[in-house]
Amino acid sequence: MLPVFDEQNIVSLNEGFTPIHTLNKISNRYKVNTVYLKDEGVNPTGSFKARGLSVAISKAKELGIEQCVIPTAGNAGGALSAYCAKAKIKATIVMPENSASVIKEEVQLYGAKLLQIPGFIQQCGKLAEEIAQKTGAFNLSTMKEPYRLEGKKTLGYEIAEQLNWQLPDVIIFPTGGGTGLIGIWKAFHELEQLNWITFNKKPRMVIVQTKNCNPMIQIIKNGQKQNNFQPQHSIANGLVVPTPFAEKSMLRVIIESNGTGIDVNEEEIQKSMQEIAKTEGLLLSPEGAAAFAGFKKLTEKNWIEAHENVCIVNTGSWYKYH
Repeated sequence: MLPVFDEQNIVSLNEGFTPIHTLNKISNRYKVNTVYLKDEGVNPTGSFKARGLSVAISKAKELGIEQCVIPTAGNAGGALSAYCAKAKIKATIVMPENSASVIKEEVQLYGAKLLQIPGFIQQCGKLAEEIAQKTGAFNLSTMKEPYRLEGKKTLGYEIAEQLNWQLPDVIIFPTGGGTGLIGIWKAFHELEQLNWITFNKKPRMVIVQTKNCNPMIQIIKNGQKQNNFQPQHSIANGLVVPTPFAEKSMLRVIIESNGTGIDVNEEEIQKSMQEIAKTEGLLLSPEGAAAFAGFKKLTEKNWIEAHENVCIVNTGSWYKYH
């Protein structure tokens, strides 16, 4: 189900098979049947980005690619650096200068070339494209190549397997570029084609973004982004993607699943991070905390009902931001 033909080309750091926690106290507090947390923070390099970059670099190795470049808010750059180091492929990482310092250090420890620029990820994307054109490096920008998506879809396979092939009613995903969301949905369609699951009752997919940068929420609610949309930085760096390339694909997932989108502010992210830590003993990334904050809002609105099972995805490790 993955695009690497020769096992000798697989570049792996033992990513995947991350735990699903059952949050009993949170389930009781918010009067929901069961709340699960899929914890991607225990992946190599501390985020779900490891899944996509493992497959992408494996395929790059198989194709004989010698150099890669990626624009990133942070975690994808760390993951690419690690997998390129193992594959002996040169890596150039372009990230906003306000990205977490531990990720910058991580990139350099792996031996990648780090370029920091002012602005947001779209400025990084422009520079990455220029570098690719000048040097011939393989550009791994989100959804501008097919292989990262193939790695991300393994997240959907695991959720299904770990829940005994009974998909949850709702899956809440903190969303920036959208590869994870789209990959999970792709996995469910493939599992249906394999007759491993019955897809009659589709999980409702939820996009959570920060109010500081919420282009998909604007599109879901209004059909387009505001003309005067001015993105701001957030503690949830991975959600700051003002112009996601895959916005149409993300919107299709929301429509097909009868899902929705919701945004949360910075204070709600911080409070949600503290609540999970004090209640369940788990440290979430700011993005994961945003997803939990979105869950709380949806229960308040009764969009999530008492009999339902919900899976919240924590996309990274708290430690990557400190």
